[in-house]
Amino acid sequence: MPERLSARQVLALVTDEGTFAELPGLIRKSRTDGPLGWEGYDASRDRAAERTGEEESVVCGTAHVAGTRAVLIAFEFGYLGGSLGERTGDRIEAAYHHARAHRLPVVPLVATGGSRMQEGMLALTQLQRVARESALTREAGLPQIAVLRDPTTGGGWATLGAGADVILALPGVQVGFAGSRVRPPDADPAAYTAQAQVAVGSADAVVRPRELRETLGRWLRLLTTPAPGAPAPYALGAPDLPATGWEAVRRARSPERPRAHAYLDAYFTHRVALSGDRCGGTDPDGMLCGFGERDGRTVAYAAQTGAATRPAGYRTAARLIRLADRLDIPVLTLVDTPGAANDAEAERQGAGAAIAELFGEVASARVPVTTLVIGEGGSGGALALAAPGNTWATPDSYFSVIAPELAAAILKRPPEEVEATADQLRIRPQDLVELGVVRGIVDTPDHPGS
Repeated sequence: MPERLSARQVLALVTDEGTFAELPGLIRKSRTDGPLGWEGYDASRDRAAERTGEEESVVCGTAHVAGTRAVLIAFEFGYLGGSLGERTGDRIEAAYHHARAHRLPVVPLVATGGSRMQEGMLALTQLQRVARESALTREAGLPQIAVLRDPTTGGGWATLGAGADVILALPGVQVGFAGSRVRPPDADPAAYTAQAQVAVGSADAVVRPRELRETLGRWLRLLTTPAPGAPAPYALGAPDLPATGWEAVRRARSPERPRAHAYLDAYFTHRVALSGDRCGGTDPDGMLCGFGERDGRTVAYAAQTGAATRPAGYRTAARLIRLADRLDIPVLTLVDTPGAANDAEAERQGAGAAIAELFGEVASARVPVTTLVIGEGGSGGALALAAPGNTWATPDSYFSVIAPELAAAILKRPPEEVEATADQLRIRPQDLVELGVVRGIVDTPDHPGS
């Protein structure tokens, strides 16, 4: 079992020394033994307060985290298992009000077993109250970054945890809607861990305690420092262009040309990754998403890697664009895929719906979206990531309604006519400029790599 830090200990771990200022806690007067008259409830709270030194199961305040000011909500698991009751809801609501009033990001440091049984349904309805505060803060354009501690279960996971924009977790912590005492007896315990939640796309990363302040601070800084205007599409140039359509295809498919990692490394000073579609899937081999620093400002990115993109990849990119749009952060997308994954499993995972979702997010984004085609632009699976009217291309790329081989097969042409078909499709970068599909041709990174 990982070490269970108290609320004060985890606050000391993540905040800059001497910067934490506790927000005044509203303690409502309640009837003897709480709203249900649960015998012994007052005595239980008194013992919890004596043991932990806290008046409730959360400690809320403001502090700087690696230089960025935020509102923090730290759960005290030693106080009745970090459970939520009416007074917990009071404190969380007040913290969110303060965040919106002062335009601060919110960091829930979650460690809870769920809702407080001694307060019955009045405790459970605090989840609705918390969810509303989170939603209002989201609408206000303020980021929420959750840190999952041990354990993060029940309604605390299903609101403050899973509802955050970015979810970080300490290693080995227990995470799941079902707590350890209410699961089926044959349930696999490995499914209720931080690592398992990252693997299925429900959390973004596992972070070691000694790296938590720096990692959390980097996220906070990036999500609160948007870049003005549209991202520049690298450097314009007069590059060597492919002579034929088939040459464009060969260059785009060459293992020697730079891939997404090379472009991202050349463009950003540093970056952090979003992982997962929040629907049970990840596509680390097909889509890279996250936020990076460019000239001291933040740009979001969604980059295809050259592989067929899976439904989870499209949904992760859609999640990225929604978040960037809400936080007023411009977006850079890199197109590089032979097309969407078309196997039976991709269909079962909702490929069409995932692609449609991404088309919609790109089309409706209020922030500037800039696209660079860096390799293969394979049909709708590539076009879903492309910004209408603001797409550029490199000399190592092509964009086509269909792969030349498939076009020839559909037209019942022999294999020797594939190259001629590529010319007919007019898929070279210079063809795309002439057709008005892309705005221009740009150079590749100064230091290409794979």
